[in-house]
Amino acid sequence: MPGKELFGEEERKEINDVLATGILFRYGHDALRNNHWKAKDFETEVKKITGAKFAHAMSSGSTAIATALAASGIGAGDEVIVPPFTFMATIEAVLFIGALPVFAEIDETLCLSAEGIKQAITKKTKGVCLVHMCGAMAEMDSIMKVINENKLILVEDAGQSFSSSYKGTYTGLFGKAGSYSFDFFKIATAGEGGVLVTNDETTYKKADVYSDHGHNHEGNNRGMENHPYLGFNYRISELHAAIGLVQTRRVPAIKEKNRHNKQFLINELSKTTGISFSRLADPDGDSATHLNLFLPDTEAAKRTVTELRTANVGGFDYWFLNMYHFINQWDHIKEMRTVSKLPIEILGAPQDYKNLQLPKTQEVIGKLISFGVSCKWTEPEMRELATKISACVTKAIKPVNA
Repeated sequence: MPGKELFGEEERKEINDVLATGILFRYGHDALRNNHWKAKDFETEVKKITGAKFAHAMSSGSTAIATALAASGIGAGDEVIVPPFTFMATIEAVLFIGALPVFAEIDETLCLSAEGIKQAITKKTKGVCLVHMCGAMAEMDSIMKVINENKLILVEDAGQSFSSSYKGTYTGLFGKAGSYSFDFFKIATAGEGGVLVTNDETTYKKADVYSDHGHNHEGNNRGMENHPYLGFNYRISELHAAIGLVQTRRVPAIKEKNRHNKQFLINELSKTTGISFSRLADPDGDSATHLNLFLPDTEAAKRTVTELRTANVGGFDYWFLNMYHFINQWDHIKEMRTVSKLPIEILGAPQDYKNLQLPKTQEVIGKLISFGVSCKWTEPEMRELATKISACVTKAIKPVNA
């Protein structure tokens, strides 16, 4: 799955460009940098793939989603609908800009559903932070209908779904702003990095300022730049951007190979009783970084996990018990264990996080097992993997059918 599988001479060349000049900072120093602008070039490559009018590279996917929320006008005291299945950075971003997370149901796309969003809306709802999970995409037609009818701000966390799309529009570009992650485990990596995208110039300018201590980046003297807004340091370095630049160029080829390999496994595993697959809102837009299997129910999935581990089959996640991606294990959020007081602790949480009732989400995540798809798999390797998965599932569900 990750772009790190293909790390090579092109990445080294771009890194060496930066090292040769010694200019690791993304702004200024024009005379010394030998016309190398890796962050700018990285942003250009992201725009080529997604069609976004504006892209801004930052230090991580986490800072990118936090900036996207802030630049879109969401802040202290605003209720924001979020999914209970996501990397926890999404929820942290909402909390640390002072907003109040409201958890809603997902569906078999592994993303928030239109019905889930609708049921979670209150008079205080300001926006929705929609997460496109596991390389796929949410069902955007029905979701946008709810967003527009209720005049909500949509911000998209597509950290796991760079280069995925829905009916021709790339994830991250349906709402006010979106974000991608380029950490070590994504389809393209910068080592650490993230990119905010938007088609709205005002939102882009706010993000540009907000992510660099309020600098407006006008003129040629950084020390004399104006500061339209308060901001903080979410900058990416030229070294990280250099890696992200090359990796982003690789994405079309990675995605093509991912999709071939994923379909091969689907064809093989479809022959096994008890296995089904997560629903793709638009199969043509899949970045195919994950193969998402559904077992008949939670207990069957747990037994399958045990069998997979016994058979030394790796490369999968059982999110239901995952500490970082599913709300069941987020005790520090449920109990609001913080280093310093957050606005939510003063304003009050909009839900009882310890006693949330999300039965659809529990059902979906309980039966879900995800395998990362590698662009380097050979056909014999995939056939062997499918055989092992099939055997483990068959053994795991046998008690149910007995």
